[in-house]
Amino acid sequence: MDNDVLIVGAGIGGLALALELHRRRVACRVFEAAPEIRPVGVGINLLPHATQALGELGLEPALARVAVETAEGVFFNRFGQLIYKEPFGRRAGYASPQFSIHRADLQAVLLEAVKARIGEDRIRLGWHCVGFEQSTDEVRLMFRERDPVAGKIAVGCDGIHSVIRRQLYPGEGEPRYSGVNMWRGVTRWKPILSGASMVRAGWLATDKLVHYPIRNHVDGQGTQLVNWLWEIETPQYKRWDWNRPARVEDFIAGAESRRFDWLDVPAFLRAAEFVLEYPMVDKDPLPAWSFGRVTLLGDAAHPMVPRGSNGAGQTLLDAQVLATSISSESNPLKSYENNRLDPTSRVVLENRRNPPDAILREVYERSGDRPFRRIEDVISTQELAALSERYKQVAGYDKVTLQGGAQR
Repeated sequence: MDNDVLIVGAGIGGLALALELHRRRVACRVFEAAPEIRPVGVGINLLPHATQALGELGLEPALARVAVETAEGVFFNRFGQLIYKEPFGRRAGYASPQFSIHRADLQAVLLEAVKARIGEDRIRLGWHCVGFEQSTDEVRLMFRERDPVAGKIAVGCDGIHSVIRRQLYPGEGEPRYSGVNMWRGVTRWKPILSGASMVRAGWLATDKLVHYPIRNHVDGQGTQLVNWLWEIETPQYKRWDWNRPARVEDFIAGAESRRFDWLDVPAFLRAAEFVLEYPMVDKDPLPAWSFGRVTLLGDAAHPMVPRGSNGAGQTLLDAQVLATSISSESNPLKSYENNRLDPTSRVVLENRRNPPDAILREVYERSGDRPFRRIEDVISTQELAALSERYKQVAGYDKVTLQGGAQR
């Protein structure tokens, strides 16, 4: 088994890579530090480039059973006035849908596919990787209180806290704080708008709400499980942790006046099942990911602030390109890096500057944060559409790119 690809981490990236390698008849093993894979996290969005990749793995039917097929994106100002609306996924003419899904549901779909196709014995739980050694002939993963494991390639899919990345870049330091603090959680609530809308309302300078359903029919009465985010510019933050428990009372004062005909925001937030606090952080793009027989993938390679609904999508594209390179290229890790480093670096930087919610920033600045009589008095529909299209092009999920297969 010394010719196996060794995957560090059984999150979305690691499991997707295992499936992509198996599809190309490349043997692999997955090593996960946690002793068991438990449901963690909250909602994520799978944009059409992500669902296209998952569809090619034969997973679209399983995802459709547990996700919400997102119909539209809707933008409001903090006074509840409609700014812009656009169709998503197949309703926008894509061949693949857009899904909103609980991260645990996505991971479960991937995990079941790995067990069924590759074998449960190929996933090692409770194997805490502490680093690697490599030679011209092999790479060896080192584990806490376990024997080393040798293989032909090692891939760090171990997230923003990546042990593999830390060994490659020991002086890199802590993640970069964006200046925005975020609270997020899930709430059981009756459908609003289309019942499959992704809503962004307000702006970071005052407060911004993101709202989208991730499970349908959770109680037999049409209630949905809704993922939400509440984001506020916060210049300094002393401690970052992506899973710190918080309370609605920590931020609800700014939401008290947000009672709209489409949603009573304070009532919705107070009904949350739990609340987590997430300072928005990322890391500067790296000059290289691949060193000898070792490379990085997903958040280990390019952690980004979650403002473009795109982290999972870029991870899935990484997995697809890396597996293709390993199965067909003489220098696969550099080929993978050459294909994916620049595109993901552009997404990281675009998420800082002009993610899709730049639409809200433009309206906030042009209107002086005041209600408008007509949105056309503030900004044209053409400008709004151009802002949205720009991000799709940078992120690689505009229709021209997907139809042309440029990301395959």
